[in-house]
Amino acid sequence: MSVSDEFKESSLFRDLVFTGVEVNYFFVCKRKLWFFSRYLDLEADSDLVLLGRLLHEHGYPRKFKEVSIGRIKIDFLERHGVIHEVKRSRRMEKAHLFQLLYYIYYLRRFGVEVKGVLHYPLLKRNVEVELTPDLERELKAVLEEMKRITSSDKPPQAERKKYCGRCSYFELCWC
Repeated sequence: MSVSDEFKESSLFRDLVFTGVEVNYFFVCKRKLWFFSRYLDLEADSDLVLLGRLLHEHGYPRKFKEVSIGRIKIDFLERHGVIHEVKRSRRMEKAHLFQLLYYIYYLRRFGVEVKGVLHYPLLKRNVEVELTPDLERELKAVLEEMKRITSSDKPPQAERKKYCGRCSYFELCWC
């Protein structure tokens, strides 16, 4: 058994198998989550993803330094235990919130206590985020449902949403 297999099997880290993007996709579209979990990343060249990357880099030029820790990528972090996630709009705010909560939870499992801040620079709005016991219970339930979805042999049924037409996965659902 390799070190990574031991990591996956450890009960302490069993629920740390997802990326923050996957947690985000759970709230956006479960079918998109399923495709992405199969390494089908159709958004790598998306104009919206590029716009988001530019917003990160130019909105916080002195602070921006994406940090990869295991399966997560934090937009930037500061001393005193504050991690930051930058988003373009509030349209998917629950997805953004749970992505950041997952980062906090992930780091907490390694003994690192942090708080988070969601930044919406185009709106000039910041939201402070803490992982409360209630939110942690909700996050754990989300992670269990994500395991069920991603371990299935078939993707979830497609659900028409108002933003489907702008989705990089549109043809996989509706053509």
